[in-house]
Amino acid sequence: MTRRAIELLLLVALAAVWGWSRDSAPMAVGGALVGALVWVVIDSLRANRVLKWLNKADVSRAPEMGGTWGEVLDRCRRLVKKLEKKAQNSDARLDDFLSAIQASPNGVVLLDASGRIEWANLTASSHLGFDPQRDLGQYVRNMVRNPAFSTYLAEGDFSHEIQVDGIGPRPSQPSRISLQIHPYGKKRKLMLTRDVTAVQLAETMRRDFVANVSHEIRTPLTVLSGFVETMQSLPLDDAERARYLELMSQQAQRMQTLVSDLLTLSRLEGSPVPGLAEWSDAEELLGHVVQEARGLSMAIASAPHRIEPVGGERFWIAGSKSELLSAMSNLLSNAVRYTPGGGLIEPGWRLHEDGSAEFFVKDNGPGIAAEHLPRLTERFYRVDRSRSRETGGTGLGLAIVKHVAQRHGGQLDVQSTQGEGSCFMIALPANRVRRYAPS
Repeated sequence: MTRRAIELLLLVALAAVWGWSRDSAPMAVGGALVGALVWVVIDSLRANRVLKWLNKADVSRAPEMGGTWGEVLDRCRRLVKKLEKKAQNSDARLDDFLSAIQASPNGVVLLDASGRIEWANLTASSHLGFDPQRDLGQYVRNMVRNPAFSTYLAEGDFSHEIQVDGIGPRPSQPSRISLQIHPYGKKRKLMLTRDVTAVQLAETMRRDFVANVSHEIRTPLTVLSGFVETMQSLPLDDAERARYLELMSQQAQRMQTLVSDLLTLSRLEGSPVPGLAEWSDAEELLGHVVQEARGLSMAIASAPHRIEPVGGERFWIAGSKSELLSAMSNLLSNAVRYTPGGGLIEPGWRLHEDGSAEFFVKDNGPGIAAEHLPRLTERFYRVDRSRSRETGGTGLGLAIVKHVAQRHGGQLDVQSTQGEGSCFMIALPANRVRRYAPS
């Protein structure tokens, strides 16, 4: 301010001196007034330049100016730079925060006081089926057209979560989305969503598993109890007693097989993945399961099956020998159980050009309808329940095969046409296959 006052006094004094030089006191006073007016005009112009710059706040284009206004400009320039840096840091933190929310497996939707979408991450958009950019500003009730959600919004009681249908892989199989609203700020709302389809499916599978195990064990126990009661209460001759004991033995064996399969599944799910240290001859594995299958065919079939192994190049397989034998045996025993007596069953190994290998079992049985194929590896799922029980199946064989294949880095594939037979294949990756070295 001192500098501005000095500038004013100098200008007024110069103007007054000029007026006094005219030998007139009034001219001196008028000159002083004119000098003051000129200073006011110049100072106003400087102030106007500063105000224009402040409105734009463009640090790179600050006007060059001396004096007090130059000092004001310099301080404003430093303050603007500081504020810009602070804003940049805030924007960076906001971007990091939004990126973290985008990466969240849960959906996040921000709603304004009227229930319009202010922001949503991609997870929430995929859960509820709206576009995170196009649908900004839309009322969320128009985006989530579900009676339960509409009631939830209308009641305003957000102390609990609700579940609605989401966008599933197919219209016939919608996903289940759990969502809950949390009020915050001035009547704003935060809506969180999560996909609970897998949780519900696991819970359904658990209930079905317990129910199926209970049913599978209850049936032979009922038969055993009935035979025991009969033998205790009725006088039986030796032939009748032997017949009842044979039937009891069959039911006991059925329970033993079921428990054995359940223990096998439990062991597969809880043990480490087989390494590459143990190598087995693929042809020897095939010979072992073929011999077992022929014995099973003689025991249960009206006429022995034609089990004809398909030859091929010999090689080694890395993995758990017991698990591989279990999986191969399950596929072959299934073919024997479901192929009519005298039918043709062709098991074998084949090598692929990429070094991978495949164990297959092909039969000319009745085949499997297409609607059953996706569910074949579910525990206790049976295409024909009555027939599988007659032949001693537990409904766990293909579940075991699937686990063994996955533990060895492979997969189970099924090809079947009703009335034309089936082909079950266990594909194993190249790192578990080693050809015989040429002698």
